[in-house]
Amino acid sequence: MKISVEITLIPIKKDYVSLVKKFIKILRNSEFKVIENSLSTHIYGDYDSLMKFLNKEIKNIFCDKDHVIIQLKLFNVDRSNYTPDF
Repeated sequence: MKISVEITLIPIKKDYVSLVKKFIKILRNSEFKVIENSLSTHIYGDYDSLMKFLNKEIKNIFCDKDHVIIQLKLFNVDRSNYTPDF
């Protein structure tokens, strides 16, 4: 099953920019399709492999830094080709 995940990383520290950039670069270097905007990052792929990847990388971020919030929205379809029709 293909899925879409919207990720928002919210570090509660002064030096948040470097952590956000580091996380986005990790996502970009994955095997998955990644689309960024100013508020969140969207990543698309097969459910099992994408969730395994995210589980590992989110754990790495949590172990590396204190006071980090990661918000996920999961969609049970691949929405990478969505274009508004209005």
